[in-house]
Amino acid sequence: MKTLLCFILLLPLCILAQEQTSSEIFWNQLQAHCGNSYEGEITAGSVPGDGFTGEKLVMHVRACDINDIRIPFFVGENKSRTWVLHLNDDKIISLKHDHRNPDGSEEEITQYGGTSSNTGLSNLQMFPADAHTAQIIAAASTNIWWFTIDETSFTYNLRRIGSDRLFSVSFDLTKTIKTPEAPWGTTD
Repeated sequence: MKTLLCFILLLPLCILAQEQTSSEIFWNQLQAHCGNSYEGEITAGSVPGDGFTGEKLVMHVRACDINDIRIPFFVGENKSRTWVLHLNDDKIISLKHDHRNPDGSEEEITQYGGTSSNTGLSNLQMFPADAHTAQIIAAASTNIWWFTIDETSFTYNLRRIGSDRLFSVSFDLTKTIKTPEAPWGTTD
């Protein structure tokens, strides 16, 4: 009787867990790192003089709300970049790149990105460039960004279809580092 009662009480939790979409599982994995910072390294697309090569690369899963995650991406002393993820009502994730000047104002080219066309995989979410991106950065109209996550790493990736452009950064999720100061345009 005790086992049956336990089963009846836990059944709603099992059903709820089964109903999660791949994007929600991805979201929850990422939210588990909220508040943590990690160092990364370029794994593809390193080019001397590109502004990334040779710089310390840090991601900080800084803010996690129910439907928004903000991840500043620091490149050396440059604190201009934040990845903004939004979980839409249909459980599809959107990505925007929020770029700021040192005074906190938006850069001329900002808020570009895309929305996943489906719920993706629990360890991979893809974001083809949206119409806003095509309008402000014509060359980026064929961009596809994607994130991967597993127990040991988180990757940010960019591929420009129809070109050789590929950029990937992998962050080691097994080692937290000291949390950096706030990104430009954000106060603590």
